[in-house]
Amino acid sequence: MTSKDTCEVTVVHEEVVGKVQKGLPDVGGMVQIFKALADETRLKIAYSLTLEEQLCVCDVAAVIGSSNATASHHLRYLREQALAKSERKGKMVYYSLADDHVSDLVKIAYDHASEREDEPSDH
Repeated sequence: MTSKDTCEVTVVHEEVVGKVQKGLPDVGGMVQIFKALADETRLKIAYSLTLEEQLCVCDVAAVIGSSNATASHHLRYLREQALAKSERKGKMVYYSLADDHVSDLVKIAYDHASEREDEPSDH
């Protein structure tokens, strides 16, 4: 029995494999980014910050339906992973995404997920 998801024979294309291995960077930093965004609450926060450039901790808490402490915890984690930045204005702390790369990642993930939902399932 063969699967349509695997090769029927094993043939390693050494030149191609060598080229790819030489071009493959250390992915540790990327792993940390995706781990941070893999949490549903943090991804909701990041997406919210694509809709509104800055949100204070209280607003984030209201958006995600949590306490200020929980929102602050998630925001701090995003900041520690260099995905968000914070700014104190008087008694308020406002958060925004660290840069356009983070915004692009979140938007692209949303677009890709939306496309998948629109496609007919092949199961």
